Amino acid sequence: MFHGSQRPQQEPEGSVLAKILVVDDEKHVRRLLRNALEKSGHTVEEFDNGASACKRLTQVAYDVIVTDLQMEPVDGLEVLARATEEQPEAHVIVVSGLGSLEKAVEAMRRGAYDYIQKSKTASEQLQAIVNKALEHKKLKAIADSVSRNERSEPSTLDYDDPAMEQTAQALQRVSGTNATVLMLGESGTGKEVAARTLHRLSNRSHGPFVAINCAALSESLLESELFGHEKGAFTGASARQQGRIELAQGGTFFMDEVGEMKLDLQTKLLRVLETRSFERVGGRVTLDADVRWVAATNRDLSQMVKDGTFREDLYYRLNVFPIELPSLRQRPKDIPRLSNILLERIQRDLGRTNIRVSDAAHALLARHAWPGNIRELRNTLERAIIMAPGNTLEPEHFWLPGLEQASASPSASAAPAPEAALQTLEQAERNAIARALEHSDGNRRKAAIILDIPERTLYNKIKKYGF
Repeated sequence: MFHGSQRPQQEPEGSVLAKILVVDDEKHVRRLLRNALEKSGHTVEEFDNGASACKRLTQVAYDVIVTDLQMEPVDGLEVLARATEEQPEAHVIVVSGLGSLEKAVEAMRRGAYDYIQKSKTASEQLQAIVNKALEHKKLKAIADSVSRNERSEPSTLDYDDPAMEQTAQALQRVSGTNATVLMLGESGTGKEVAARTLHRLSNRSHGPFVAINCAALSESLLESELFGHEKGAFTGASARQQGRIELAQGGTFFMDEVGEMKLDLQTKLLRVLETRSFERVGGRVTLDADVRWVAATNRDLSQMVKDGTFREDLYYRLNVFPIELPSLRQRPKDIPRLSNILLERIQRDLGRTNIRVSDAAHALLARHAWPGNIRELRNTLERAIIMAPGNTLEPEHFWLPGLEQASASPSASAAPAPEAALQTLEQAERNAIARALEHSDGNRRKAAIILDIPERTLYNKIKKYGF
């Protein structure tokens, strides 16, 4: 919070990269750091004591604050505390002497972005850390912009079907707490959408929402992505990297497919949940884990506990407040609403406008079992848009295995012969593949995603139809 009526005014954008405050009671150190930063194009302001710097922080906004730790009477930890209060968006880098490493570690615990030790290479180290801090600030700004756009979009958690009422009430009830939430349900039911909705409803909505898919990464890579790593922690670790937990500070951290996590990593995650702290891989500094934990799985974790593939203590840590998301077949009244919401997004992606689903097509969609749930519905709509020659999606534009005959004319006498039906289905399949390839500019991987089939299967179909 800023004191008084005068709030720091951000400098107008110009050719410089950043505005930086340097605080150190040793003149030669200040000049060394200032010269190095100005050579990189930054605008630098310097102070020789912490008291003056703290006052200045109420008047001018900075991108980065570099402060010595050992100063009298106001030391670097006090400068850090004031910067955290007055300018939470600024990155604070502390400078420690040879005997103040313990104090530097304490500064990191209190929210400092990084630290350097006074040495011959201090200016080079500072330049590298400042560049990384500014890149992090840029990425966060992009993420915040995406988050704002998401808040303005309709949510696929919107509902008309009573089957969703219990889920909505549970989200509302737990949103005012910091309790750990476990999202349960089949794949594609919208567990991440529910987690984002919970984040927007919570008192952490001002903070970041950071997600990770535990099934998409190898165990070693997942550990690094979760906790971050220090330079040299393993082969290929050429620089320090912040982990997802660290990036989610003050916000919500969502772990999708948590049931796919290996036992060794489960043990490390359990420690973070218990202590609310962690270290980067290869690091010695203990960092706070100030996040709202939300996990999701389509697995039966209680059965996995019995099978010995999931830690019982971790299960109870995650299962504080379980929320079950119903499958799409359990909420058929929501299909028209969901279709319209998804159509808005698909049209934007495809560069199309004014697409609608006919009543007959909606009736067809309501009869499908939707084993892939909302994700399958989106893919089905995208295929139909590609198949349809106009802007209205009719039953014949949808490929729903098991429902084609049900959507045909009820007249038995009008039913085609088996050979003719097979030929019709083959022709429809060929046309669908042709349209998918056209839409993806011949990219087979993208075409396979559109058709919701394995890339190898598409390759065989292409050979079969002679594309």
